[in-house]
Amino acid sequence: MKHTFILLSGLLLTVIFALLSCEPKAPESFDPASVAIDSVYMESVLQTLASDEFEGRGPFSAGEAKTVAYLKSEMEKLGLAPGNGDSYFQEVPMVKIVGQADEKMTVSGNGKTIEMTEGEDFVAQSPREEEQVNIEDAELVFCGFGVVAPEYGWNDYEGIDMKGKVAVVLVNDPGYGTNDSAFFKGNTMTYYGRWVYKFEEAARQGAAGVLVVHETKAAGYPWFVVKRSGSGARLYLQTEDKNASRCAMQGWISQTATFGLLEAAGLGDEDLIAKARNKGFKPVPLGLNASVGIQNELEYNKSQNVAGLVKGSKTPDEYVIYCAHWDHLGIASPVEGDSIYNGAMDNATGSATAMAIAKAYAEQKPGPDRSVLFLFVTAEEQGLLGSEYYATNPIFPIKKTAAAINMDGGNINGPMKDLTVTGFGQSEMEDMAKAVAEAQGRYMQPEQEPEKGYYFRSDHFNFAKVGVPALYCKGGYDHKTGGKEYAMKLKDNFTYNHYHRPSDEYRPDEFRYEGLVQDASLFFQVGWNVANGTTWPQWYDGSEFKAKR
Repeated sequence: MKHTFILLSGLLLTVIFALLSCEPKAPESFDPASVAIDSVYMESVLQTLASDEFEGRGPFSAGEAKTVAYLKSEMEKLGLAPGNGDSYFQEVPMVKIVGQADEKMTVSGNGKTIEMTEGEDFVAQSPREEEQVNIEDAELVFCGFGVVAPEYGWNDYEGIDMKGKVAVVLVNDPGYGTNDSAFFKGNTMTYYGRWVYKFEEAARQGAAGVLVVHETKAAGYPWFVVKRSGSGARLYLQTEDKNASRCAMQGWISQTATFGLLEAAGLGDEDLIAKARNKGFKPVPLGLNASVGIQNELEYNKSQNVAGLVKGSKTPDEYVIYCAHWDHLGIASPVEGDSIYNGAMDNATGSATAMAIAKAYAEQKPGPDRSVLFLFVTAEEQGLLGSEYYATNPIFPIKKTAAAINMDGGNINGPMKDLTVTGFGQSEMEDMAKAVAEAQGRYMQPEQEPEKGYYFRSDHFNFAKVGVPALYCKGGYDHKTGGKEYAMKLKDNFTYNHYHRPSDEYRPDEFRYEGLVQDASLFFQVGWNVANGTTWPQWYDGSEFKAKR
């Protein structure tokens, strides 16, 4: 009997060892650079999301339903677990406000009357959940850049009560165009330069309305983009006060129309824009009153963030996030007969890149030590709403989130020599990215158009605001064969001819996947290194986001 027990025990151990030998094991010196990104799969995802069938992927539309179902299906096929309990979805409650301003805004005073035309001279909306909003004889006040920045000793609203008034403010911030990095941040836009901030600050000042003066270079996009996005339907996160704390009217005014206002105010010979750059600038009442009505149609609904999870093998309660926005502009005003805003580059490329990286993670056996969340967010084009909702209502605790990598507007122009970091100088994520880039034969550089404020224009910003080191980078400014001038020519062509237009559609003869794969490989390696590292990446000293962490 004893011999039989020993024999059976030996057989059992043999079976156990045999089974263990079948378990996949990581190579002793696993090199994430050896993992190939599947460009064929990436192209398939990109083509699908950018097709007319998905109707421009607008939230609250049939296009959204198709998009989120497709993303869920792909993650299921790849073997990713649901990212929100037993669901791949996170509901994002929003209100859609279809606003229509009066055809004319009437401005009167100083014995003069000006009628400004909606769409040509101004665009205006109301974020308030009210069917009718009226601005009646509201005094116009030129408030410089509309900035209150105590750390710079700056207050463009000093000494004035803005209740019931409309602020007219310049786009960007006072440092723009000065080349003085000690003055705000010189040509690098701060958050004070973003229109979102200007709307927020005007509301804090109690203003009835705010109009941002558009200028293409300072804004980073032409008037067409303002005209298209500033009228019609807008989405907002639902709030308890139904946005009553926000300005009744917020919008834009063209530079030409602004000059007309200054002339009517008797200030045509004064360079108020130059004066607005001077410390101690005081707001200037224009002696003009504005009237305009805005009619709103309200629709309450829920959009969806889509999330899939690769669960960590050692510390599954710590997380790395890959983020890309799935949405674009849907079906809107036709341009040359085309009304579907496909958003191929913006952001089918980012979504396809994230899905290809997810595929690469799913194929690694065993997987990473920490959990990795692939998050496809909604309503980026409406003001980064999906990522804002996740950051303030996280599925997984922010304090357990090691880092985030954002993919928005991938490089479709071929392989690059550069890796350009938006918001350069923020966190140790850049050190990790630099090491991978150099191994790829690339060099790292700061953003080359810092005046355009790209750091505040994509979803990584919402993670940074809650303290998560977030990386947003890509190649695009130094083409491997064509050089810097050629790369900039390609970028400018997209910005001025395709950005937020129906012509941002998939063009198989122009989309080159070498650059997308080049960046995807880097994102995979950086994320993998974070997910398997012994420490978390930290913010650099001096980063405004370090205190949040």
